[in-house]
Amino acid sequence: MTIRVIIVDDQAMVRAGFAALLAAQSDIDVVGEAPDGRQGVEVARSTHPDVVLMDVRMPEMDGLAAAREILDPPAGVVHRPKVLMLTTFDVDDYVYEALRAGASGFLLKDAPPADLIAAVRVVAAGDALLAPSVTKRLIADFAASRPAPRADRAALRLNGLTPRETEVLELIARGLSNQEIADHLVLAEQTVKTHIGRVLAKLDLRDRAQAVIFAYESGLVTPGAP
Repeated sequence: MTIRVIIVDDQAMVRAGFAALLAAQSDIDVVGEAPDGRQGVEVARSTHPDVVLMDVRMPEMDGLAAAREILDPPAGVVHRPKVLMLTTFDVDDYVYEALRAGASGFLLKDAPPADLIAAVRVVAAGDALLAPSVTKRLIADFAASRPAPRADRAALRLNGLTPRETEVLELIARGLSNQEIADHLVLAEQTVKTHIGRVLAKLDLRDRAQAVIFAYESGLVTPGAP
């Protein structure tokens, strides 16, 4: 199945470069572009992409506001694509907020071309793009520096998980891949995927990115803890 992608970035050369790279892949089709967040929302609504590549900082409407509109559409709009944030910085307040809003992850603009292509495929498949070397640090840094007003409510939601599901959620938040979690818990990788699916369903979370945010905000994982 072909992955439909739109690119939202205020730099024309960036859009053109990403479009050429992605369009060269047999399983990816670039169906639209936009120079700012406001137009990005309009293009997303009209083209129904599977993945939106969204720059963080743009005029008119930044990527965070645009991601919120796309991921929390008004009544009557049923299509909700995956949103992959693009950023120049590896630690960016806007990216953290975008993850909380439901974005499926983020990618540095200077990442190798192969990483961009892989990121689109990962996000389109329903997984979150969580590179432990960057995303884990970003989430931990901001979770440590800001209050979590919903911590008590989030902690109550944890009570609905089994001990094994809670353990899996903690390992996700620490940046482990499915295979690493399987090795750590001596389980089959498919069993880990089943546990993750149940965790997301019970906590009403969209994907792995939101699971990490939830784990920190609920207090299940403390930044800097081993």
